[in-house]
Amino acid sequence: MIRAATCLLLAFCLNVASRASEPFPVEITVQADKELGPLRQIWRFFGADEPNYAYMKDGKRLIGQLGDLKEGDIYFRTHNLMTTGDGSPALKWGSTNMYTEDDDGNPIYDWTLVDLIFDTYLENGVRPYVQMGFMPEALSTNPTPYKHEWRPGFRYEKVYTGWAYPPKDYEKWGELCYQWAKHCVERYGMEEVEKWYWQTWNEPNIGYWQGTLEEFNKLHDYAIAGVQRAIPKARVGGPDVAGSGGDFLLGFFDHCLYGTNYATGENGTQLDFVSFHAKGHPKVVDGRIQMGIANQLKAIDNGFRKIASYPELKDTPIVIGESDPEGCAACQGGMFTYRNGTVYSSYTAASFVRKHDLADRHGVNLEGALTWAFTFEDQAYFAGFRQLASNGVPLPVLNVFRMFSEMSGNRIQTSSTSEVDLQEMIDVGVRQHPDVAAFASRDGDRLSIMVWHYHDDDLEGPVAEVSLTLDHLPSDATKAELTHYRIDEFHSNAYDLWLRMGQPVAPNEEEYAELQTAAELATLEESPEEVSLENGAARLAFKLPRQGVSLIVFDLQ
Repeated sequence: MIRAATCLLLAFCLNVASRASEPFPVEITVQADKELGPLRQIWRFFGADEPNYAYMKDGKRLIGQLGDLKEGDIYFRTHNLMTTGDGSPALKWGSTNMYTEDDDGNPIYDWTLVDLIFDTYLENGVRPYVQMGFMPEALSTNPTPYKHEWRPGFRYEKVYTGWAYPPKDYEKWGELCYQWAKHCVERYGMEEVEKWYWQTWNEPNIGYWQGTLEEFNKLHDYAIAGVQRAIPKARVGGPDVAGSGGDFLLGFFDHCLYGTNYATGENGTQLDFVSFHAKGHPKVVDGRIQMGIANQLKAIDNGFRKIASYPELKDTPIVIGESDPEGCAACQGGMFTYRNGTVYSSYTAASFVRKHDLADRHGVNLEGALTWAFTFEDQAYFAGFRQLASNGVPLPVLNVFRMFSEMSGNRIQTSSTSEVDLQEMIDVGVRQHPDVAAFASRDGDRLSIMVWHYHDDDLEGPVAEVSLTLDHLPSDATKAELTHYRIDEFHSNAYDLWLRMGQPVAPNEEEYAELQTAAELATLEESPEEVSLENGAARLAFKLPRQGVSLIVFDLQ
């Protein structure tokens, strides 16, 4: 009797496991004639803590690859552009030594390193998103200790040292910002620098700023006044707060909109754009990574709500100045193991599209969502940092941005039978059924459809059997060339190839070349192919594995 019961239980469990691993159907419909407005290219912004990596061998290569995505329309934001030091990079550190003083307290300006950084950007089709920070040692009210000794595993608070304090002389601080902006005009030309973004500091509502809200408003006013003296039409804004900013963000807006400018004595401070940050919260659950997409979307929802509450800001461009799955690119450990592979890439696809949807919900003007990930020079291969490339080898997440760069024109309407509702994703994330959904654009006779298969839990799961229908195509179009790009375990993925190689500590030249090839945005084997259209519609069936992302491009003929 016990044996019979055991056999029945085993059969039941095997049946459940079999059903759980079976492919599940998903129907996605794209309405080619239902345009939702211009496709906002919000993905064009990137950044990092460490400015000096930009001109090193792997950093320079990656800057070039970012520039290739949309030359002249990619922006890069970095900390430590004003920090004192010899330019030696370290985790969460960098310096340019742009400001020192002689024995009599007179300013000494040195633009050598910051010029090298900006030159590298501009030579590779990338423009600066200028962050005026951090405090030079000679100006800090509490300069000792100045350079931090933080490393992965240490308390994050060890980062906040002498560079995080208010200036001892706001006039000197404002003059420094003016001299730097004036130098940029002289070196790059007024027409060029007017295209940049200019903002003050980073996350002043937490430990990055060891002063008060009022002191930050004063710091910001003097910085912006200095920039505008040199560049009257400069694009200026802020405050790039951590999260949705709480009362700090509201206090900043109130000051800029209704207060008295500390530097000029006039009413208010110009805001050409506003900015806040939004981060997710991954954790380890039962030995696996569980992403926290809900945390990031909540922060965006709250930030948009606060901005929309000010009539003066309703149409002001918004840049989510750091928008990531979590908050520390240089940290390592169990909760960060998602970064090298397809968890990060599928999360990026699913989350970026919801940023568009949240902007529409609140009726705000979302201009950008900045990915705080770059590269860490001379570290081990795939060391677990949040980055776009490792040792010059792009990670799968970079290929999502390559996909985004292929999309243009107007956004068009999509629907999916396996799409997770936006409010459910904000409230709880993607914890039940997977999010298999689409995001599409049309630019003349080209239609581009991104499809992803995302779940918060980094676990194996069944394949989605996708039936994709494009409706309401032009009646005179009879066929189309179809190109199907893919990111998954075996496509556009150098990391999984490295694992299959046996995780070589130092790949030889042949292995390195194979990794570089595997890191390129790849198409499926049968792509491109010609498909027939019937009655203004096209249909395509394909399998999309868990954590996979596809971009399907139809060129109508």
